[in-house]
Amino acid sequence: MRIFRSLAEVPVDFGPSAITIGNFDGVHLGHRRILKRVRELAAANGWRPSVLTFDPHPTTVVAPHRAPRLLTSPGERVSLMAEEGIEQALILPFDRALAALSPDEFVRQLLVERLDTRAVLVGENFCFGRNQSGNTAVLRALGEKLGFTVEIVDAVACRGRLVSSSAIRDLIRRGDVATAARYLKRPYALEGEVVSGRGVGSRQTVPTLNLATPAAVIPASGVYLTRTRDLGGGRRWDSLTNVGYRPTFGESGELSIETYLLGDFSGDTPGRIAVEFLKRVREERRFGSPEELKARIGQDAAIATRFFRRLKEWVRPIRA
Repeated sequence: MRIFRSLAEVPVDFGPSAITIGNFDGVHLGHRRILKRVRELAAANGWRPSVLTFDPHPTTVVAPHRAPRLLTSPGERVSLMAEEGIEQALILPFDRALAALSPDEFVRQLLVERLDTRAVLVGENFCFGRNQSGNTAVLRALGEKLGFTVEIVDAVACRGRLVSSSAIRDLIRRGDVATAARYLKRPYALEGEVVSGRGVGSRQTVPTLNLATPAAVIPASGVYLTRTRDLGGGRRWDSLTNVGYRPTFGESGELSIETYLLGDFSGDTPGRIAVEFLKRVREERRFGSPEELKARIGQDAAIATRFFRRLKEWVRPIRA
């Protein structure tokens, strides 16, 4: 996948392109519908399937008080887009000069003159240009004038609710990671460094990996069924993860993310891990003693073991 991070990097052979424009935070089911259609249209016409996205998120410039906490970094987003067949992405730095462009200037200077756009595909709520004064009707009119087609792709609903990045953030913050995974078409994951804890868990309950993550959206406090990947060595484990404030040990204020690897663990402690959140088991609570907590962790681990066993049986291929 070709990735460009400024207009100066855009090559002369960027186009002709079929392009979609947006933030695509999370690259969820709705985004993937648009990306799939971009790929189809580009393939049918010999164009390059492309994405124009922005960093930072435009609201951090025009309305910082409304800026959302993001589910994915720009690098993660383009990697997910590549899974849908997107061949090139322009991650355009968003600043006040870009925000000041009128809809007509945005289309002429960027889409037509620089990106050789032949088709633009967007969602029905797409807005662009100074003060978000451009909408899909304005885009269609400019397309007719300047020689590109515009296609509006319908939103996606899952179990009666529209899929959106804001809805996914809300689900994760409430701990409903299972529904968030359906919206994302993958489990929500936290990546980061394994750091030293206070050692209380390994001495009094069970040994855990303590995750320090730059992620902006953290699941609600509680115990989760998770899968853990060693980002440096490729190892994978079924796991149980606690997100919370360790009330049994009298700690408060600092959030911890502790992962207990199920089954045998051998080898060096990983340096960087990704923890995928599959399902919430229970809320975090204070126990009367470390021994009570250890016993409950044993019960949670038994729940997790049964869950992963059923999961493996469900995905086992049927033999002819």
